[in-house]
Amino acid sequence: MGRAFYQESAAAREVLDRAEAVLPGLLDTIWEGPEEALRLTENQQPALLAVSAAAWAAWREAGGPDPAYAAGHSLGEWSAHVAADTLELEDALRLVRLRGRYMQQAVPEGEGAMAAILKLDEAVVREVVQRTEGVWIANLNSPGQVVISGRKEAVEAAVAELKERRGRAVPLKVSAPFHSELMAPAREALARDLAQVELRTPRFPVFSNVTAEPATDPDRIRELLLAQITAPVRWVEILEGMHGRGVATFVELGSGNVLSGLVRRTLPEARALNAEDPEGLAAALEEVAS
Repeated sequence: MGRAFYQESAAAREVLDRAEAVLPGLLDTIWEGPEEALRLTENQQPALLAVSAAAWAAWREAGGPDPAYAAGHSLGEWSAHVAADTLELEDALRLVRLRGRYMQQAVPEGEGAMAAILKLDEAVVREVVQRTEGVWIANLNSPGQVVISGRKEAVEAAVAELKERRGRAVPLKVSAPFHSELMAPAREALARDLAQVELRTPRFPVFSNVTAEPATDPDRIRELLLAQITAPVRWVEILEGMHGRGVATFVELGSGNVLSGLVRRTLPEARALNAEDPEGLAAALEEVAS
């Protein structure tokens, strides 16, 4: 993850070296593991942010244009704000490490759970969730894909009922029940740290996970970055909001291609590209220029 960018892009290498300087050992954890260490959310969050920021630096180095709008899924919203210069890379890395640590501390491992619910309308999932204490909607990823989160027993109860409604459930391998009210202690703890960091007006609008609308005011962005810890990720509305504003091409920068897949399922008419390595980035640049 990110190694090819490090080897082939001077701009990406500078970003990853800066990440290593602020969080010593991060690159070794990303590239060498062990996997158990990388799965810890306090390591995983800065790792993903660092690699996304490196991909963005490589994109800019290669002549890639600024987007009309940017967005990130959950943690990715922080990466989008780094790309938009709302946050300094070093500040963002320190904050997301704390974000991950506070999230893990909020709920002891094994007491929370998350599950992706497939093949059911959002309204059906929402109905079951509203009647099940201790479970919340976490992500609205694409039509027919809703993630629920909460106490392990409550999630299991909701899953059982949703299966009876002919839905399919996929348990997620996560260390905490993200985007649920159980994360409130993490939100409160991070507020103290985020208050000490300068946020600037972004160079381009970044959509908020909480409102599914672009945000540009630094004080409002600060509020929204905290609120998203417990609020659901409204990804379908974000994509539809971008598309409604004239966006026809989406480029996913960073590790993996999950988000470009969600674009295709939500907006079949849109063009979805992903650049998780130099080859993918070159292909995406060629497509954007065509």
